[in-house]
Amino acid sequence: MSCYRRAAVAGGTFFFTVVTFGRQAFLTDVEVRVALRESIMRTRTTLGFEIDAWVLLPDHLHCIWTLPPGDADFSMRWRLIKTMVTQKCRHRLEKSGLMTLRRLEKSQSTLWQNRFWEHRIRDDDDMEKHVNYVHWNPVKHGHVRNPADWPYSSIHRYIEGGLISPQWGSECLDAPGDSFGE
Repeated sequence: MSCYRRAAVAGGTFFFTVVTFGRQAFLTDVEVRVALRESIMRTRTTLGFEIDAWVLLPDHLHCIWTLPPGDADFSMRWRLIKTMVTQKCRHRLEKSGLMTLRRLEKSQSTLWQNRFWEHRIRDDDDMEKHVNYVHWNPVKHGHVRNPADWPYSSIHRYIEGGLISPQWGSECLDAPGDSFGE
């Protein structure tokens, strides 16, 4: 069994990448978006956290969360969110052809890749780079030319709050920041 070392920092801010199993492109489907939103809201009600940035693409998502003081258990939050989405969407999205013996033995679905990737945000510069990466990701993957044109992104909250302009990133030909978590 693999031994994963997680950056368990109570009250920390973390960047995450979560991927669908086999890079299946269903995360932007209406049913999945609704299930994901409801699952996040339910999880935040019981195990609070702040969503600092978010982008949802067809086969993966990136987000930045800040956990409450004294709490470092982001793994439990992801387990709950992924489980609730699976329970709501399995009937339509489960792919028996992708099921492996190991997944059957562990009672797993074919919706999500096992685990997730996380990075602890170290300082304001690291935060800015990761927020930019989150908002630039739909452009990086060829879904839009302007980050503000992607509907499933927290960039709209940043624009409405006056933190960035609606044209942010549209004049760039290269991604701002580095490649994280992909």
